[in-house]
Amino acid sequence: MADTGGSPAKIRPVGGTENSWCKAVSGGTGITVLFILVTRKPDFNLLQNSITKLQITHPILRAKLNFDPSTSTFTFLIPCFSSLDLHSFDLQSTNSIIQSHFGGGSNVDSFQILLEHELNNNPWLNLDRSDSSRSVDVMHASVYEMEGGKWAVMLKVHTGVCDRTAAVALMKELTALMKNDGVGNDDEAREVSVGVEECIPNGKMSKPFWARGVDMLGYSLNSFRLSNLEFVDPNSERCSRVVRLLLDSDHTTKLLEGCKTRGIKLCGVLSAAALIAARLSKSLLDGEWEKYAVVTLIDCRKLLEPVLSNHHIGFYHSAILNTHDLKGGEELWELARRTYTSFADAKNSNKHFLDMADLNFLMCRAIENPGLTPSSSLRTSFISVFEDPVIDNDEANEKNKELGIEDYLGCASTHGVGPTIAIFDTIRHGKLDCACVYPFPLHSREQMQSLIDDVKRILIECL
Repeated sequence: MADTGGSPAKIRPVGGTENSWCKAVSGGTGITVLFILVTRKPDFNLLQNSITKLQITHPILRAKLNFDPSTSTFTFLIPCFSSLDLHSFDLQSTNSIIQSHFGGGSNVDSFQILLEHELNNNPWLNLDRSDSSRSVDVMHASVYEMEGGKWAVMLKVHTGVCDRTAAVALMKELTALMKNDGVGNDDEAREVSVGVEECIPNGKMSKPFWARGVDMLGYSLNSFRLSNLEFVDPNSERCSRVVRLLLDSDHTTKLLEGCKTRGIKLCGVLSAAALIAARLSKSLLDGEWEKYAVVTLIDCRKLLEPVLSNHHIGFYHSAILNTHDLKGGEELWELARRTYTSFADAKNSNKHFLDMADLNFLMCRAIENPGLTPSSSLRTSFISVFEDPVIDNDEANEKNKELGIEDYLGCASTHGVGPTIAIFDTIRHGKLDCACVYPFPLHSREQMQSLIDDVKRILIECL
C-alpha cells in the first residue's frame, strides 16, 4: 500500500502496452480528450458528482500515475476516494485562451481551438521522475464558457488507461448520469482493471525467438524505406492539431454500401484514399514507386479471456502494421481491397497478439532515439485507422438532444511518436465524421487541410 493525499492506495504495476503509453505521453502522444459542446450551462455540482460516480465504477480512472526512479518503472496508485477537481473557465478566460492560441486563425472554430488547447495541455509533463512521492491524476475535467451561450465540457484521460472504446463508454455513461441527475445503474466499485497482456489467451503471444528476431529486423529495415508527406518544419517544438473530414448522409450511405458489396471495412477505403492523396500531393510521375505504412488498431476486448465488455475501461487495443507500394494510377476500390486484405490476413494470422511486444518495443526505441526516424520526425507510419468506426444509435442521439449537446469529438494527441495522420472515425446521424489529428508544424494546417480535402474528393468520386 502507498499513501496519496492521506488516503491509502492500491499499487498496480503498468503492463507492457501501458508502459509504452506512459513513455509516449510525456512527448505529446497519448492525451485522450473527449469534447462536448452544449447549448446550456451545465450543473457543475451534477457534473462533478457524475464524474466521481464514473471513478467509483471504474477505479482505474481515479488512479495517479507514478514513476519510481530507483527501478525506472511506472505504477498506478489507486486511492480509495476521488480527488478530481472540476476546472472552470469563465468567458473572459476562455476568450483569452482562444485569442492566444498559437496560429489558431480566424478560419478555425472556437470549439476546435479549445479541443487543440486541451490536446496540447499535458498534465503528465509535471510528473517528477526524480521523486517517487510525486504522482499525477490519470483523468482531468474542465468546463469552458463560450460566446453565444455555449459551454464546452472536456474530459482528458491518459491513453494508457483509456482507449477509444473506453472513451466512447465514458461519454455514454457520463451523459446517462447527467440525464438521470447523477443516478447510475452501477455505482458499486469494481475491481481494478488489469493490463491487456494479462487477458490474452494462452499461446496467442508465443513466438519463437528467431521468428521474433526476424520480424524485428524486418520492421526496422522497412522503416528506412517508408515514404512520408513532405515535412514543413521538422525542427520546431510540436503540438497536435485537428482537421475534420465530414461526409453527408447520402455519400456516407453509398460509401458503406460500397464497402459491404466488396467485403471490406471502412478502414480499408479510408486508408486507400489517404494513400492516394498523399502520393498525389507530391506530383510524382506514374511508375515512381513509394512505400507507405498503415497502422490499423483493433479493439481486442471480444478476443480476450475473459471476454471484456465495451464498458471495461483501460487500453485493450492492439495494432497491425502493413506496408503498401504505390506507383501512381491506383484505383480506389482496388487499393482499398488490397489494404484491407493485408490487414485481415495479418489479423487471421494472429499478428495483433504475436507482434504486440515487438511494436511496443519499437515504439519505445523511437521515443528514446528520434534519429532512427526520418528527420527525427518520430513518424512510425503514414496513417493510423481503427478497424471499426464508432456508430451512434438513435437512442444516443435523442439523449444528446435532451442534454443540449450540439457537437462532440473524441481523439488523442499524436505530436510525439506516432503516425503522420491519425483518423478517429464516427458515423453519427448517418454521416461520416472523422477527427484527423496531425503533428504541427511538422505539417502545416494548410497542407493537412489540402490532404483531407483530396481524401474527401477521392471518396466522393468513387461512389
